[in-house]
Amino acid sequence: MGEEAFAVIRDAMRGKGVVALGRIVLNKRERVIALEPFGKGILGTTLRYPYEVRKAEEYFDDIKDIKLQGEMLKLAEHILETKKADFDPAEFEDHYEVALVEMLREKQAGFKPPKGKSQEHSSTNVVNLMDALRNSLSQSKSAAPPTKKGKKKIEGQREMLLPISGKGQKEEKKAASRPAVRRKTG
Repeated sequence: MGEEAFAVIRDAMRGKGVVALGRIVLNKRERVIALEPFGKGILGTTLRYPYEVRKAEEYFDDIKDIKLQGEMLKLAEHILETKKADFDPAEFEDHYEVALVEMLREKQAGFKPPKGKSQEHSSTNVVNLMDALRNSLSQSKSAAPPTKKGKKKIEGQREMLLPISGKGQKEEKKAASRPAVRRKTG
């Protein structure tokens, strides 16, 4: 019975060419959501409040119009063409989550993080864009294809995967006997 009511509402919205607006609470915050017919379902898209939306002119007015060199543009287009690929979400990983899980594992193993401020990374600015484009092109030719790491995946689970203490006492003893290893993330 619920599927029929859902389908009636979805198809009526599609027939009238309208979307529905509602409110939903996500991450301890109320948000406006637009619901629109999408295939056999209804797609929900969170919207922004007026105070969150700013005019583009506020950000882009200060940018100067620049005349680009034809050679530089062609080189950049060539690099883009060589880097182009189909989107595969499995190629991306949440570096923050990985670092957090590693830190929690280290804490479980008894590692005490040093107190104090972390070291800041130094950055270098590219002075000549043409040299940087050529360098990028030469690196892409010599770079080997990336290897994929195997991840432990559970169907439908998106949360961080951490071991549950209490069941594997043998594994805990092994982990406690191993020296803690710190890895630099970032």
